[in-house]
Order: sequence, then C-alpha cells, then structure tokens
Amino acid sequence: MAACSSLLFRLLLVLLTFSDSPVQILGLGVGINYGQIANNLPSPSRVSYLLRSLNISRVKLYDADPNVLVAFSNTNVDFIIGLGNKYLQNMTDPIKAQNWVLQRVQPHLQTRITCITVGNEVFKTNDTQLWSNLLPAMQTVYSTLVDLGLDKQVTVTTAHSFDILGVSYPPSAGAFRQDLGEYLHAILNFHAQIKSPFLINAYPYFAYKDKPNEVPLDYVLFQPNQGTVDPITNLKYDNMLYAQVDAVYSAIKAMGHTDIEVRVSETGWPSRGDENEVGATPENAGLYNGNLLKRIEEKQGTPAKPNVPIDIYVFALFNENLKPGPASERNYGLYYPDGTPVYNIGVQGYLPELVYSSASSKNALSVSSLVILVIAYLISA
Repeated sequence: MAACSSLLFRLLLVLLTFSDSPVQILGLGVGINYGQIANNLPSPSRVSYLLRSLNISRVKLYDADPNVLVAFSNTNVDFIIGLGNKYLQNMTDPIKAQNWVLQRVQPHLQTRITCITVGNEVFKTNDTQLWSNLLPAMQTVYSTLVDLGLDKQVTVTTAHSFDILGVSYPPSAGAFRQDLGEYLHAILNFHAQIKSPFLINAYPYFAYKDKPNEVPLDYVLFQPNQGTVDPITNLKYDNMLYAQVDAVYSAIKAMGHTDIEVRVSETGWPSRGDENEVGATPENAGLYNGNLLKRIEEKQGTPAKPNVPIDIYVFALFNENLKPGPASERNYGLYYPDGTPVYNIGVQGYLPELVYSSASSKNALSVSSLVILVIAYLISA
C-alpha cells in the first residue's frame, strides 16, 4: 500500500506539472474579446478552460450570455458584459433597466462582472435617435447599479469606433467630429463623474488597408521603422496604435477633461480577407498581435502617457463564421473553433507556448485521464 501511495503521489505531481505549464503563456494583463457570431464554437465551459490555461483573466462579451457567465463562475476572470444597441431605448426606462440588471447581472455575482458596455459603436450608425438615447441609457443603468449597491463592483461605459475622431494626426491635434461634439461632451462629463474609462475600438489595419502605398506596414505592425514625430509636441511614435490612443486623449483634453482613462476595447488584425483587403494574412496578423502582446508585457505607455500602461482587449478569441461583411470580419480570431491556433504569435520565440497551448491543454487532460486509470487500477488491485 505504501508503494501504491508513493506512485499515486508522483503521478499527481506529474499532473500538476502538466496542468500548470500552459499557465505561464499569457500572464500579461491582456484582455480578449469573446465574440459568438458563429455556429461552430466550443461550449463556454471548454472556453473557460482554454482561457484559464492561457492565464487570460479579462474577457469582454458583446452580450450577457448566462451560459458563459455560469461557465466562468468563481474563476477570478474579470468580465465586461454588453448591452446591444437594440436595447438602448428600453434602457432609458428605469424599470426596464432594473429588470435587465436583476436578470442579467445580479444572478451572476459569483462571476466577476466589472463593467457594462451600454451600446457598441453607436456613432457609427446614422440613427440620431440612437445617439440621443445613448447617454440616458448609460445613466439609467448606472443609477440602477447604485440603487442595488453594485456600483462599486460594476461600472458603466460604451465602446466607440475610431472614426468618432474628425482629426487624428498629429496625435496632439486629435479632435472629435464636430457633429458629435454635444453628445460626446456630455458623455465625457458622465465618465468623469463616475470615474469610468473611455473605450475606443482602434484598428491600424483599416488605415493600412485603405492606403497601403502611404501607410508603412512596419509602422502599423510594431516592427522596427523610422516612426513619425508629432510636430507640435516632438514626441516620436513608432507605431500607429499608440498615435491613435494619444489622439483620443487629445480630443478628450480639448473638451476639458484630463481625468478620464482611455482603454482600447478592440484591436486586432485579420488573418485573411477578400482580394481587395490588402495585408490580411496570417503572417501580418501574427506580427501585429505578437508584437502587441510583447508591449503589453512590458507595461508600455504611449508617448503622451508613458506612465499609464496601455489597457487593451485583443479582437478576437475565435474566428466567427457567421459574421456579415467582407471575409476579414470572419477571420480576426487567434483560434479556430476547434481550439487550434490560427497562427503563431510567439514572434521570434516570444510566447512560443501559445502555439501549442491547445495541445498542452489536451496533454493536461490526457495526463489527468492517465492518473484516473492508474487510480482505478490501484483500487481494483
């Protein structure tokens, strides 16, 4: 019996060793967008294992899917959940807002819901009624959280597309579109009041795709390049994403605020696209996301905010086969739905384990199965 116990102990050590090995892959503070516009994705419980094996502790949803929230219960993963644009008018009604929070948030407090995005890229639409409903909806949802005593745990914001800027270069001259001024000024006052972040979806890929002969590829991929210098501040930028973030900070400052943090709620690069979608390749996607992860690991700030580490949610976890639009829209994922990586983001040896993370997860499960079989054998013996 002593020999059996010793063997069992050693096997358990092996199991722990294999189980822990993937955990060293992505402990960088990076967030991930978990979109679900697909009919072939793994179950939320399997996704929960995948993300925890990668040590990803921040996830952004576009809804408040209870199946996902239950799967991540008690996992110490922070969640941003979403209220779609179609709900904004209802959310201006205090009773409907309270019902939504009671049904979608309060039952899942064992999952670490830290933020609600009310609407997504609202100003990208031409629906001015939607524009008008955005801030009242944000305010009503926040008031509901206050009434229920949840405002210290859960904050409220919304995510904007980068084209809310009318001027983005040089970064120090960043300014919002004039037609959005009254809306964004009031929203910024709200952010300052409740101390919630301003979220921007920033994609240097779009700038390169639209003007590949003018925008240097190395500049958008975080590769070595000459960079650009802001002629007003003399700050040097070696990548477009940081310039975009600082342009947003400048636009916010122009409206009288220096007390609001800018976070990147989406950024990424497609691994394939249509014929006219220049640059959408696995190689470029791997370079963009791999180099980005390295900078996140280094806790870099932007040139204008060097002491504020960039806060980023990469888009996206999986390729989503039902997303409408050009082919690129269905090919932003780091993973195929079967759990295999779309490309290697271990740039020049950086995070090489990520390529094998799915295999590592399977290995961990295989070792677990082996231990169970050995235990069964020892018991029967």
